Amino acid sequence: MLIFLLRRFAVMILTALCLTYIVFVLTNLEPNLEKLAKFQGSQRMTDVEVTAFLERNGYSRPDYIKYAEWLGLAPSFQATQPDGRITSRCDKGNPDGKATKEAQYCGILQGYWGQSTVFKQDVASIISIRLGLTGKLMFFVTLLMVPSALIIGILAGMREGSRTDRSLSSVSILSTATPEYVSGVIFITVFASSVVGLKWFKGTATSAMDTATFENFFLPVLTVALYAMGYIARMTRASMAEVMTAQYIRTARLKGVSFRNVVLKHALRNALIAPFTVIMLQFPWLLNGVVITETLFNYKGFGWVLVQAAGNNDIELLLGVSVISVVVVLVTQLISDIGYVYLNPRIRL
Repeated sequence: MLIFLLRRFAVMILTALCLTYIVFVLTNLEPNLEKLAKFQGSQRMTDVEVTAFLERNGYSRPDYIKYAEWLGLAPSFQATQPDGRITSRCDKGNPDGKATKEAQYCGILQGYWGQSTVFKQDVASIISIRLGLTGKLMFFVTLLMVPSALIIGILAGMREGSRTDRSLSSVSILSTATPEYVSGVIFITVFASSVVGLKWFKGTATSAMDTATFENFFLPVLTVALYAMGYIARMTRASMAEVMTAQYIRTARLKGVSFRNVVLKHALRNALIAPFTVIMLQFPWLLNGVVITETLFNYKGFGWVLVQAAGNNDIELLLGVSVISVVVVLVTQLISDIGYVYLNPRIRL
């Protein structure tokens, strides 16, 4: 197990470097850098002025050098401004205009994630706050989504082809086929607006950022959970139905073991291997797939920050969001592989 974990960590680091480098190159394309120059300078800047700005601030250097600087493996570029000031990535320039003699390393490895050009704040502080808000949303979504999906899938798969199976499978297919922007609008129209008259909940979750209540937080939680719930239920149902036809299940039934004990003690653990993978893969989706829901309910979490960074060409913030997304995907896959061994010890061989 230790060798397996060491190998996986090595692969995770290599994968993270490759993915973040791809995102870094895409965000540092020439059109994006031109927009950044005009955003920090003036919209009336000419092409010559844009080129001079990019060269003066180090944006015209090769991508691999800028990437090493962003990681903190290379010294920060020191730019000489028109007024004589010397600035660097971390804004550690000297007021007297004299260049520092010692190379300054300031990147991800040193804990500096850059400065947001839109919010004018440190990227790490922005992401930590917004990630916490989305984490709260994910927590309640998981509490609703996972138990409900497993119960529906197990009940449907215990007796394949029965009326219960057909009914629950229809509900699962319907929930999966309905995207969040459709179900969210329906929920707001029916339960939160004055169109129907059922003002049971609030149509916005802005107040839930401070204090989450059933009234202001249930609709966004239900909107996110409903879409993934059907997919997990379908996978659980298929896995449960396959296990229930296995030879050892038939042997247990012939020995007189009750149907309840057959399901709980023999079938359930093996049937959860495939759904466990699906459940773990939902966490990266929950982190980045809540963009529509957070925008629809005006909940300013991680997905909302992603929209703001992409819409305003905030390169540093986009890179920070990409790091978090990559780490979440890799960590959840690692936990999924470790969970395999717990659910089925034969996988160790």
